[in-house]
Amino acid sequence: MLEASLKRILSLAPDDVVLDIGAWGQPLTRADWVMDLMPYETRGLYGRDGPEPERFSADTWIRRDICDREPYPFDDKQIDFVVCSHTLEDVRDPIWVCDEMVRIAKRGYIEVPSRLEEQSYGFQGPWAGWGHHRWLIEDVGGRLDFVFKHHVLHNRDSDRFPEGFQQTLSPEERVVSFWWDESFEYGERVFVSAEELDPYLAGFVSAHRSRVPRRGLRSRLRRRAGS
Repeated sequence: MLEASLKRILSLAPDDVVLDIGAWGQPLTRADWVMDLMPYETRGLYGRDGPEPERFSADTWIRRDICDREPYPFDDKQIDFVVCSHTLEDVRDPIWVCDEMVRIAKRGYIEVPSRLEEQSYGFQGPWAGWGHHRWLIEDVGGRLDFVFKHHVLHNRDSDRFPEGFQQTLSPEERVVSFWWDESFEYGERVFVSAEELDPYLAGFVSAHRSRVPRRGLRSRLRRRAGS
């Protein structure tokens, strides 16, 4: 999670009830409740978000499939603040998760990889972005748009940024940082033909092409890594 976003969340009122959805890898210590597919005992593979002791416990760690189409075990607007950080890009039904967040929470924060990162080639392997991510996600005028991450972008130079580009991005550019209050707009954007999809993928890269150094990007990054 972005440092500035974490700082803002940690400033919530002490009596605000906080739920962290999809928190297993790096749970938010400020959370009173957690929902995740993975067990409480194995939490924290990547550390913790927050310096304080965990407020949640084994009793408030709800282990379940967050996309199972069963209502979450909270009443409408029972949760004061919900966090869903680096989760929606992974799951099969992010629309359902958004439905439930809006139902149970008064406000919240969502963080997902940006398209600048997700369409960058080679930083995890010989593909674009993260291999396990299912969605390209954008904040389009206050609406979260979800687009299936089509595999054609892994092998077309027009649809991806070159190797090394991701390393030039700032932490803020690598993510979509989305705050909401009471509700927000969201939905899946569906492309039914290549004629629709191709301009969506290639157009984004073309619009940001001026950010890509023309020469020597990889060599400069190697020198920087070795300095």
